[in-house]
Amino acid sequence: MLAGGRSSRFGSDKATALFRGRPLLAHMREVGEVSADAVIVIGRAEGVPDLPAPGLGPLGGIAAALDHAADHGFASVLTLPCDMPSVPPGLIEALLRRAPAYCADAPVIGHWPAAVGAQLLAHLDRGEDRSVRRWARMIGAVPIDSPVPLANINTPADLTAL
Repeated sequence: MLAGGRSSRFGSDKATALFRGRPLLAHMREVGEVSADAVIVIGRAEGVPDLPAPGLGPLGGIAAALDHAADHGFASVLTLPCDMPSVPPGLIEALLRRAPAYCADAPVIGHWPAAVGAQLLAHLDRGEDRSVRRWARMIGAVPIDSPVPLANINTPADLTAL
């Protein structure tokens, strides 16, 4: 789970913001536990730090997840952001059928082979564009449409609207 953002538009730590009585991070952990063999939180003190350094946006989190997966014998990584508490199961199932693949509407939701981790780190080290969508296209990832619109929480008003 990607949870290392600055939450600058939200004004406080989004991962700990309550949605239906539980932190957003807990909602995404539940999705991950149903969908993956292990759940690792990226970008938080209690988890794995972004690579190669904090502040690189979602690609830094994805790089950390891929590195962790490769070091621990996992073939692939399913990335989920902490600020989208309602990811439809059909989208997850479609992503898990192929790698690399990403959600066309929210590319931080993706399924990535661990083997592309070194390539992503090299991309970040070169200071290239940090767009997840652009990087996904570079590695030949397949965009998958979500069967329903996804709610992305960027502000307190977005959370209240859910």
